[in-house]
Amino acid sequence: MTATASRLLREPFGTLPDGRPVERIRLIGPEGFEVAVLTLGATVQALHVPDRYGRLADIVLGHDTPEPYLATPRFFGVAVGRYANRIAGGRFELDGARVSIPANDGPHALHGGTEGFDRRLWRVEETAEGEAPSVRLSLVSPHGDQGFPGRLEAGVTYTLTGPDELTIAFTAATDRPTVVNLTHHGYFNLGGVEEGGDVLDHLLTIHADDYLPIDAAAIPLGGPQSVDGTPFDFCTPRPIGARIRQADEQLRRGFGYDHTYCLDGGFTAQPRLAARVHHPASGRVMELLTDQPGLQFYSGNHLDGRTPGKYGRLYRQSEAFCLEPQAWPDAPNRADYPSARLDPGETYRHVSVYRFPVA
Repeated sequence: MTATASRLLREPFGTLPDGRPVERIRLIGPEGFEVAVLTLGATVQALHVPDRYGRLADIVLGHDTPEPYLATPRFFGVAVGRYANRIAGGRFELDGARVSIPANDGPHALHGGTEGFDRRLWRVEETAEGEAPSVRLSLVSPHGDQGFPGRLEAGVTYTLTGPDELTIAFTAATDRPTVVNLTHHGYFNLGGVEEGGDVLDHLLTIHADDYLPIDAAAIPLGGPQSVDGTPFDFCTPRPIGARIRQADEQLRRGFGYDHTYCLDGGFTAQPRLAARVHHPASGRVMELLTDQPGLQFYSGNHLDGRTPGKYGRLYRQSEAFCLEPQAWPDAPNRADYPSARLDPGETYRHVSVYRFPVA
């Protein structure tokens, strides 16, 4: 493969129902490593990564037009907010005031309510070319948006920080006390999404000794429990599918894996290695570093073959996995969980790094 200079390309990606244009920004590395970001939902629409022989493949689920992101939301590659994951009952108290979020997951609020950040048109704040092409997107969420207090100014920057490395950096600021939990909701298949196939043979390592068991509605039951002796132990590399069919009550409740891992060290000053995934057939590897205290592992359990995606494919169960760095679910209702509170004068920061070496 002949190397070329890194570059940034901006191109149209259709329009929203109200006529507003959606843009795609492509960050392209010298060896063909590429991420395509949409202004709709600050979404990673495509991610091209080489295998051990240098052959490129798109490894993330997504859509070819804006409409399916709004019509059948599966959160493919979107920026999730204001609060990723679930808030029990769609409500919590903050400084004695009751906050209510629209329920969109039974009686619970999921990924920010019925009109989360994934459904918003973000603004291109700035771009940078050169050796580390990047794009920064911004969004203003007014006080009371989906019930959340405070005017929130949110931003996310996507940067190619190496020949096989993507860094995603979120920031947010508020004018009154609120809660914030932003994340990237990528669906990955290291074998390539054009060819299809499930991810059950992917070897997964998660650097966490504990996880959060859930009730039948996927709300955490209480505090962390050890993964030792359970199907949730990925402290050493194991195929995702090795124990996914075991008669385990937690696997039954999640229809597979859909649980938060409590990362060692909680919130950290710098991103540290949280997980590693290896696809033996292609040699592709994904290493995820983050400064967040939790990692939601989801094994694509609810992909049911009814969602059309790129390359004319219908996405089926376990055709992708998600590793979502974030605060713990329902933390606004749990004083014993790491806090997701943000006060005026503070800056919310979340940095996650995705590296794609080969083995």
